[in-house]
Amino acid sequence: MKPHYSVIVVGGGIVGATAACALAVEGIDVALLDVHNPVRQWPDDERADIRVSALTRASQNILKAVGVWDAMAERNIEPYDQMHVWDASSAGLLHFDAADTKYDVLGHIVENRVTVAALWDQLESLPSASLLCPAKVTDLSCHIDKAEITLEDGSVLTADVLIAADERDSVLRQMAGIQTTGWEYKQDGLVATISTEKSHQNTAWQRFLPEGPLALLPLKNGDCSIVWTLKHETAQEYITLADDEFLQKLEQASEGVLGGMLSVGPRGAFPLRFQTAQQYTVEHFVLVGDAAHAMHPLAGQGANAGLLDAAAIAEIIIKTQQKGRPIGSRKSLREYEQWRKGDNLAMMSSMDVINKMYTQENEVFKQVRGLGMQVINQTNILKNYFNQYAMGLRADLPELANKD
Repeated sequence: MKPHYSVIVVGGGIVGATAACALAVEGIDVALLDVHNPVRQWPDDERADIRVSALTRASQNILKAVGVWDAMAERNIEPYDQMHVWDASSAGLLHFDAADTKYDVLGHIVENRVTVAALWDQLESLPSASLLCPAKVTDLSCHIDKAEITLEDGSVLTADVLIAADERDSVLRQMAGIQTTGWEYKQDGLVATISTEKSHQNTAWQRFLPEGPLALLPLKNGDCSIVWTLKHETAQEYITLADDEFLQKLEQASEGVLGGMLSVGPRGAFPLRFQTAQQYTVEHFVLVGDAAHAMHPLAGQGANAGLLDAAAIAEIIIKTQQKGRPIGSRKSLREYEQWRKGDNLAMMSSMDVINKMYTQENEVFKQVRGLGMQVINQTNILKNYFNQYAMGLRADLPELANKD
């Protein structure tokens, strides 16, 4: 460990490790810090972890560009070529198919541990990257010429740019004095891995229910990952149900689309929140991923938005250095904020509106939203627009996301 790095990234999850990888691949001197060493090996026959991400085409491009996609595929990624969305309270139905695009799949369902393990393996192989773990930050100071952190063991490190990727309840964000705006949804996301009677058909299934959507996402060996949005009280009750009782409720909620529910692994639940940092940067300091924004998971866009953050800040730092300018300048970091904050807020607001729209129980409202889904499903221009957007393929993407 040395006292100064060009960039220090705090938080070794998907977003932080991707940012570090994107910088290190281009020879930027970067250190990645995390409190915990991630799991990088597990038995081949072990059931999939309960935390997964639906990675878009844009995210795939980013992970390919930093050299980890093939390693992820070796561990296991599950493509899906169709999405089937329907409303329990109306005749609303949407069906998306990769056959209607120039791509063979719409996206991939990937365990978070698979992505993190591949990224950390890659960082270990890059000469300009340092992995500092376990390392806990106890103090942060942002000066006019550098960012400075103190670790739990008393070590003091400085950087031209400090990237905080330490999740939704970011300690570094609080240390930097950045406030957040938002609200609790009073909903939890219940997650688990299940096996079903019928094949998932490499399809992502989602049914909108009165308490929130239920997503059934395809995994290896025919299993599915579920993300079930429920009222907080309901989720806590369902966590404690016996397996057979839980599976019965799940089969009913899914309308039996995959037949009987055969088994379920460990269950977890996490509270859902709309949260945005009032600013993404201060002197020599920047927020990425959930540290900057947290959104409703109903369309699975949280990790994808974070990966775009990682690609954007890496691009700005690399180009700024190539021009011979200070990479931690207020101007360059503000460019990142202006680039990403609006896009993130638009995505977050869209998810918020959809969530509220589908939890309305007014009969007229139900029929209107059902009609709206049918119109989209039968109108190719609208359908293709939503399909492209869901794949992350839109204007103003970072260069790494465009490297198809």
